Amino acid sequence: MNLSEKISIEKSVPGRRGLVFAKAAKPASAYLPAGALRKAPPRLPEMGEFEVVRHYTRLSRLNFCLDTHLYPLGSCTMKYNPRANEEIAALDGFAGAHPCAPDSAVQGTLEVLHRLEKLLCELTGLAAFTLQPAAGAHGEFTGILVAAAYHRSRKDRKRVEILVADSSHGTNPASAALGGFSVRTVASRPDGRLDMEALKAALGPQTAMVMLTVPNTLGLFEGQIRQIADAAHAAGALLYMDGANFNALLGLAKPADFGVDILHLNLHKSFSTPHGGGGPGSGPVGVAAALEKFLPVPRIAEKGGTFALQAKAAGSIGRMRSFAGNTGVAIKAYAYLRGHGAETLRSIAENAILNANYARAKLKDLFPPAVDEPCMHECVLRTEPEKTNGLKTLDVAKRLLDHGFYAPTIYFPLIVHEAIMIEPTETETKETLDAFVAALRAIHAEALADPEKVHAAPHTLPVKRLDELGAARNPNVAWG
Repeated sequence: MNLSEKISIEKSVPGRRGLVFAKAAKPASAYLPAGALRKAPPRLPEMGEFEVVRHYTRLSRLNFCLDTHLYPLGSCTMKYNPRANEEIAALDGFAGAHPCAPDSAVQGTLEVLHRLEKLLCELTGLAAFTLQPAAGAHGEFTGILVAAAYHRSRKDRKRVEILVADSSHGTNPASAALGGFSVRTVASRPDGRLDMEALKAALGPQTAMVMLTVPNTLGLFEGQIRQIADAAHAAGALLYMDGANFNALLGLAKPADFGVDILHLNLHKSFSTPHGGGGPGSGPVGVAAALEKFLPVPRIAEKGGTFALQAKAAGSIGRMRSFAGNTGVAIKAYAYLRGHGAETLRSIAENAILNANYARAKLKDLFPPAVDEPCMHECVLRTEPEKTNGLKTLDVAKRLLDHGFYAPTIYFPLIVHEAIMIEPTETETKETLDAFVAALRAIHAEALADPEKVHAAPHTLPVKRLDELGAARNPNVAWG
């Protein structure tokens, strides 16, 4: 029994009804065999319709969601997504199309997907895209398989290792290992950028690819990205860019200009689909011209104004998922891009950067930055338990809930002790950011004056501070 069911049963009153069914003309035994008949009536709550409406409305208000609270999750880009794009994706011609319909019956959908691929090529400078991957990590896996196919085509079977920066997303090494490669981590310098000397020492005939998150998880741009690409290429390796943080580069820079060979984007972060519970996701992968033939099928081809899904292509790694991808997400991304001109797209990145730096500057005296310099789309700050009566990052996150803010990403990246990763995005106002900053400053003051109040937070939510270690070791996934 889940929490909602338990509360409903507790509110149940015998005989109370929200709906009354007409009495059946025949008993159930007239339709069902004796073995299928219930021995006792089902344990269902007995409530009026209005009570049910109020019950679920109240539960919904206990949730934190993007529509009601700031969601400053670093590396997640929890920004507002225009409702108009949801309506476009829900049009009957798109939402009502059967996935097995012949190409002739879904020309509009195929044209939109084809146009989206071209727009992503224009934004990134890469030669071709596939929309098949279902999310960012799936895009990484797709890109890794493309890299493997590329090296196989060159009879270069000694390339069995992928180099991953320690400032990358945690899915990067997992995806590389899933693709059958061994993984070597390359350290960052004290300024948060990749250590070029360490990279050069690690590169060799065994290197298949270098994986880099740009901007990285410290919210910093890799200023030596062109040199990194040149070093990888000189060693015969490819350069993969994790583009999950592309919101900071939108309209400002094209990864192809950096020497990037393979890139995934997150349509469910940067391009108008809610991230997380609002899903599903989409992680399209773009490649340089030399890698296009290895992209998964089906590919969308256009000839004389007619669009078709091509299920076979020499060199392709094959199908990565069912059908053509999460088309609803792709349609929203297309509407989002068509709704913005080049200058507006650029302003998205500029304002995301501005907001992150505003938060960093307003908080740096109490929560020191991991690297004390201007950041890109997110800033990474730290708590200092030794100076604040033991105040830890987890305490800050829990106490923020009492102030009406969802917590930032915490304890990531792993290379920063007591990390607080804040990504306000471009859609938050100065007033909201000021309130968020004020809450963090108030929590810091509380830690000095009344530390136990912070250590015991949250105080105002239905679920109080949990034994997180115990919950991780002995998870209880049911209620009752």
